[in-house]
Parts: sequence; C-alpha cells; structure tokens
Amino acid sequence: MLRPPTQGTKADGDDARDLALVERIRAGDPDAWGELLSSYQDRLYSICVRMVHDRELARDLTQDAMVKIIQGLEGFDARAKLSTWMIRVTMNVCLSRLRSEKLRRHASLEQLRGGDESLERERMIAAGREPDPAVGVSQEEGRDLLARALQEISDEHRAILVLRDMRGLDYEQIAQVLDIAVGTVKSRLFRARSALRDAIERLEEARRTD
Repeated sequence: MLRPPTQGTKADGDDARDLALVERIRAGDPDAWGELLSSYQDRLYSICVRMVHDRELARDLTQDAMVKIIQGLEGFDARAKLSTWMIRVTMNVCLSRLRSEKLRRHASLEQLRGGDESLERERMIAAGREPDPAVGVSQEEGRDLLARALQEISDEHRAILVLRDMRGLDYEQIAQVLDIAVGTVKSRLFRARSALRDAIERLEEARRTD
C-alpha cells in the first residue's frame, strides 16, 4: 500500500492528497479520477503549450498525456512523487511529438498571450530569478520576446527551462522527469539559460535594427 508523507508542509499535504486519490482509484472510486485529473489539467497543459507553442496542439497533447496517465497508473509505485511522474509522462508526450514530426514552430505570439498568469514570472528565466518590477521592458514586450526566444532554442533546452524556471521543480525531480543524472541537470540548465540569453540578445538586436 502507498504511504503518504508525514510532514506538515503544503507540498507534503499535496502528496498525501495525491496518494489518497491513487488509493481511491485503485479501490474503484468513480469520482477519484476526475478529482485527480482536474487538479493537474492546467499544470500539464502549461507544460505542453510552452513546449509546442500552439494552444490547440497543446490541448491535444494534454489529453494524450492524461490517457497515458490513466493507462499507466497501475504501474505507479510511489518511488517518485505522483506529480513528478505525471509531469514526466506529459513531457515525454511532448518530446515524442516534437521528435516525430520535427516541428518548426512559428505560431503567432497571440496564441501565447492571455489567460495564463504564470507568464508573469517567466520574463527573467534567462537569469534564473524572479522578475524585477524595475525592468524597463514592458510586460507585454517581455512576454513576446521570451516566447520568441523559446522558439529559437532546442527542445532539450526548452524542456529543462520549463521544468525548472517555469514549473519550479527541484534538480532531483527534473532528473526523474528527464531520466538523467542530477549533475547533468545542472550542466544542461546552465547551457539552456545561456542559449536563451543568446536568443534574447539576438532578437533584441534584430528589433533595434529593424
């Protein structure tokens, strides 16, 4: 039987709730699946939309991920957090789609705007810190610039930035999601941030010369 964490932090409380839902699902509770998937739907969608930069495709991939989660839950053994496992399933769905179709994403920036408050903190991910309200670039311009820069870097680099700087996973969780060593997480994250900074600088330079 899965054992929920015993410490009293919010994260631990979420873990305990998740494991309780898993137990209810395995016991045949008809409402438990809906509770679990509805609690994670927005988080999984946010990963997909940042990976593929297309809201309609992201919705489809979120649904695909949920199907795989439903199909694979019986094999979940709680060695990782349920949230980490679900994110891993979702990221694998995104990366598989990107690799199989070799998508070149040139989606309208309008597709990435509106209704997603988590974008507020993403403007400064290249620096690996929270946004500074004193930054001179407007929020809208910063969002557009970040969205375009994310399209310029590799899927591998985008994935690790999404997990660390946008979803807030720790190094161990990222290692579990991407199936790599913690040391690799740190070095890849450094390269990803460097690549994003370079992309932002190129786009800013291009904008100044237009």
